[in-house]
Amino acid sequence: MKTFITETHQRQAVEDLKKLLAVPSVLDEQDSGVGHPFGKNVVAALDKVLELCETLGFKTFKDPEGYYGYAEVGAGEKLFGILCHMDVVPAGDVSKWSTSPFEPVVKDGFIVARGSQDDKGPSIAALYAVKALMDADVTFDCRIRFIFGSDEETLWRCIDKYNEKEEAVTCGFAPDAHFPLTYAEKGLLQAYLTGKGTSELQLHAGGALNVVPDVAEFSGEKLEKVKEKLNEHGFAFSDEGEKITVLGKSIHAKDAPEGINALTRLAIALSDVYDFKPLDFLGKLVKENATGENVVGKTMDEASGELTMNFASLEITPEQTKIGVDMRIPVTIDKDELAKKFADKAKEYDLTYEEYDWLNSLYVPLESELVQTLLSTYRDFTGDMSEPLISGGATFARTMNQCVAFGAMFPDTPDLMHQPNEAWELESMYKVMEIYAEAIYRLCGK
Repeated sequence: MKTFITETHQRQAVEDLKKLLAVPSVLDEQDSGVGHPFGKNVVAALDKVLELCETLGFKTFKDPEGYYGYAEVGAGEKLFGILCHMDVVPAGDVSKWSTSPFEPVVKDGFIVARGSQDDKGPSIAALYAVKALMDADVTFDCRIRFIFGSDEETLWRCIDKYNEKEEAVTCGFAPDAHFPLTYAEKGLLQAYLTGKGTSELQLHAGGALNVVPDVAEFSGEKLEKVKEKLNEHGFAFSDEGEKITVLGKSIHAKDAPEGINALTRLAIALSDVYDFKPLDFLGKLVKENATGENVVGKTMDEASGELTMNFASLEITPEQTKIGVDMRIPVTIDKDELAKKFADKAKEYDLTYEEYDWLNSLYVPLESELVQTLLSTYRDFTGDMSEPLISGGATFARTMNQCVAFGAMFPDTPDLMHQPNEAWELESMYKVMEIYAEAIYRLCGK
């Protein structure tokens, strides 16, 4: 195999990545306005990456509304997409960082900053992979388009806008996951169940729908009875006198069966004490099951495995009960049929089903040219014969035709996305540049 990446490419990629990482492109709804729907800092990152692309020889376009941009090279009817995003999650507790999260530094062979792994680092690696092919005078038999989103970490409004206004890609990949590649992503369905309230107890537990809640607090007149029931079930909790906190184990909703849901544990104990039908839905029907079997029956397929169902929030007031749920649906399962089963079961407990969000599943056959070419390139460079992945997570790949998630994290790369001290090893970045360059050459070079 020809080596396309030079030391100059490596050095320039790091310098350009630093410029991009220095922009604190965190969603700021309070700063939303014309031309910057997700805040001025987010659109500044979009401007910066397009500016870098222009200096590298790409033609660029920025959505006049500020939702997305793209950079393109090559010619032909076929459009190969590389799906990136410039927004990042908040830095969180800055005291837990050893360096300033938006002042990138190279330290001990790593580049440290928010966005280094997710997704600015991999985006720059892919960008310089194509730049290296351009410098090697490779002729492309198609157009290669980098699509830069700016709302991936929240509601994907950027990519919805792109798909509404722009040309669809023929195939491509998102550099926003793990190697070897992800060819199937489960459908992502989020919903709320609402019903009557009660003045017997008040409760507000849980949080984000995509996280298994690890704590659930309760205080009320029947607290002692609830404690007894928690002890009978063997559920851990901290006792703070007039309040208790049920303890669980947090994990991403896509891996819900591996967590311990503090909210459902609390609901089990509460339903032993209180006679309230909506509460019984969680406490007597769902219980600790996180695969939806108790609600919609056993649901799985050969292509992508089993359904996961995470009950993430519970609110009980005198006016209403509201339960939040996140489901990761196997790729061949019909969402509407599943939702009907769910709604029918919820109705038995005086609850009404309301869909909140839906992302279509991703499935690209293993035997496709795209998967086989990407996979063989990765294996040629690494010798790693790991099988392609199925995920309950979500990347932009699921929003486009014939796209997969391809890297950029190796199986042994510490996953520091969304964590304090997010960092990416430079040697890994350089290797990713090599893999991307060869893969794109095989797919798009004449």
